[in-house]
Amino acid sequence: QVQLVESGGGSVQAGGSLRLSCAASIYTFSSNCMGWFRQAPGKEREGVAAIYFGYTMSFYADSVKGRFTISRDNAKNTVYLQMSSLKPDDTAIYYCAAGGSTSCREDAWAWEQSYNYWGQGTQVTVSS
Repeated sequence: QVQLVESGGGSVQAGGSLRLSCAASIYTFSSNCMGWFRQAPGKEREGVAAIYFGYTMSFYADSVKGRFTISRDNAKNTVYLQMSSLKPDDTAIYYCAAGGSTSCREDAWAWEQSYNYWGQGTQVTVSS
């Protein structure tokens, strides 16, 4: 059974930073694609970033490029999302997701259907 547990959410003022963590309980973690999604009130869930653990490959939504960085620690089965220069528009519930190696493609990483497992989400609130 795959379990994904997010942590690190909270409240911050605009311009501030937060780091989200996602710990995965999967032995094949090193071959999976890990993604971060977010869902703001009244909006659909959207892909934020993804990273492939087989080798260095990452993807970002245009709205977060240059501000967010996704990284991983294979030894700890953990993926991180470092968020800087936060804006009120970044306020959302952030979800971690795990998929197979084919999930980390340019035409697939931002689709919810590309991922098989999801965490429970962590709230990020950015005030102006």
